[in-house]
Amino acid sequence: MCAVVVAYNRRDLLVEVLDALRAQEVRPERVIVVDNASTDDSAAVAGSYPEVDLVTLARNTGGAGGFAAGIALALERNPSWIWLMDDDTVPTPDALAELVRVAAAARADAAGSRVIWTDGSEHPMNTPRENPFATASQRAAARRLDGLNVRSTSFVSMLASTATIRRRGLPVADYFIWNDDFEYSTRLIRDGRGIHVPSSVVVHKTKALASTDADPGERFYHEVRNKIWLFTRSRGLTGREKAVYGASTLRRWVRTVARSGDRALLLRCLGRGLRDGVATSPRPNAEALAGLGAVTDAVVRAEAGRG
Repeated sequence: MCAVVVAYNRRDLLVEVLDALRAQEVRPERVIVVDNASTDDSAAVAGSYPEVDLVTLARNTGGAGGFAAGIALALERNPSWIWLMDDDTVPTPDALAELVRVAAAARADAAGSRVIWTDGSEHPMNTPRENPFATASQRAAARRLDGLNVRSTSFVSMLASTATIRRRGLPVADYFIWNDDFEYSTRLIRDGRGIHVPSSVVVHKTKALASTDADPGERFYHEVRNKIWLFTRSRGLTGREKAVYGASTLRRWVRTVARSGDRALLLRCLGRGLRDGVATSPRPNAEALAGLGAVTDAVVRAEAGRG
């Protein structure tokens, strides 16, 4: 089992994450930390842990690029599972043990943890929803394992089957931020199994207890562009699913703009996002992550089926 942590300028939180990984009841055999060109000493801190394989990127590739790079490198170690998490995700001691136990029993392609905030409450940004397209038997099978059949999960804490990754590929690096985990997890789970594991608990140490429709500011551009890319270019969702999730997205965009303290900014981001989402496509990962030496080579090998 290999863990992949993407880090960017959160040195103190990264220490908490790495200490928590070291304290796992079932420890990852290796931990890959992808440092996204941090300007603090995140890389130096990660490099001080003997169990960490540190990858320092020459430029910030966003969460999407960082996970694509980390997964490509993890594939070369050929683990059964790859555990993905952000650098503000602090797992409780049995988080990995429970994820693996339930995911293996469910023969899942991807599994996600229960995510709480620092005060112990459910984090609204990462609250799972039962797969609305699952059959009654599929839902019952997940519940027998005290889990929940889900259609997507989050990079906050995602366990992915290496065999499924080899079939489905890497995250799309050009997403940079937002919707990258939704696109990727739906692609992993499509025609397969996704399960939420409430007994696996992680603490998502965001600055505030906010949901996905909180005022995003400039980042709303990535939300809009990436959703257009997802609905028009990704193979993660079926046509029926795209219609359902598309309607939900439109409602959320309306709420987000209505509640914003700077509606003019969000409307400009909406316009640019719609324009670029329609007029452009994500670049191949080998192009988006070009010029990164061994990382680029690993990405090329992974996407050629030789990871």
